[in-house]
Amino acid sequence: MAALLVCLLAPSALRHFTSRVFSEFRAPIDSLPSHLSDLEKYWLMSAGSKRSLIEAGRDLARLNSAYELKLRENEFLKSRLSRYEKILSMPTPDRFKCEVARVIRREVNAWWQYIVIRKGSADGIREGYAVIYAGGVVGRVVKTTVHTATVELVSSRKFRMAAQFDGEDRPVIYQGGGSFSFRTGKGVVTDVPGDVRIASGESLRLVTSPLAGTFPEGIFIGDVVDLKTDSDALFKTGVVKLSEGLDSLREVSVLVPIADVAK
Repeated sequence: MAALLVCLLAPSALRHFTSRVFSEFRAPIDSLPSHLSDLEKYWLMSAGSKRSLIEAGRDLARLNSAYELKLRENEFLKSRLSRYEKILSMPTPDRFKCEVARVIRREVNAWWQYIVIRKGSADGIREGYAVIYAGGVVGRVVKTTVHTATVELVSSRKFRMAAQFDGEDRPVIYQGGGSFSFRTGKGVVTDVPGDVRIASGESLRLVTSPLAGTFPEGIFIGDVVDLKTDSDALFKTGVVKLSEGLDSLREVSVLVPIADVAK
């Protein structure tokens, strides 16, 4: 009550001064909750930021480790694929996609002529596509249905293609020749230059030529075991012994040109 009377009876200047002093004294108290709130937010943000940075650092470390493992795995797979391509004489993947297909039929009366595989036009396979396996050339697709394809074998007498001897670039003509026996296919090579010779007890590797159409260069066809001079004495003709694996095919690879895949 006394304070109230003093405030009422005191001069206005004194009241104004007192009010200002009280306001200045009270100001820090009034702002204290706001400062405390800001401080709380600051510590929350600081603590949260540190936790986030720690968690992000841990996540980044895990990702870096995972990517490093993936890079090593990728390099290993690339090296392994390169070795397999050399072993299997596979073409590089920049030109062809290998469509693996299982052999589903092979008739006895046409054992060295045709096989039927379990992939067809629905899988992007078309007539004329090259077919290969681990042992080299299998043949060429001559007929397709939606889910199957007929392959004319490299041993068929109707099969014909450009070829060359391994290490040379002079083209020769290869044609299927049936079989030596039920288990061994053969072919015939013609237009062989007269200077090509086979040492006693040896053979020459015959591979596909760049002129072989859908076949890439360098795919193994067979071993030339004998050469004889033609009647014109300008060229030679030889017998080609095909791989023994042709008689027991279970799976083959159809070479689908990348240009056709993009269509």
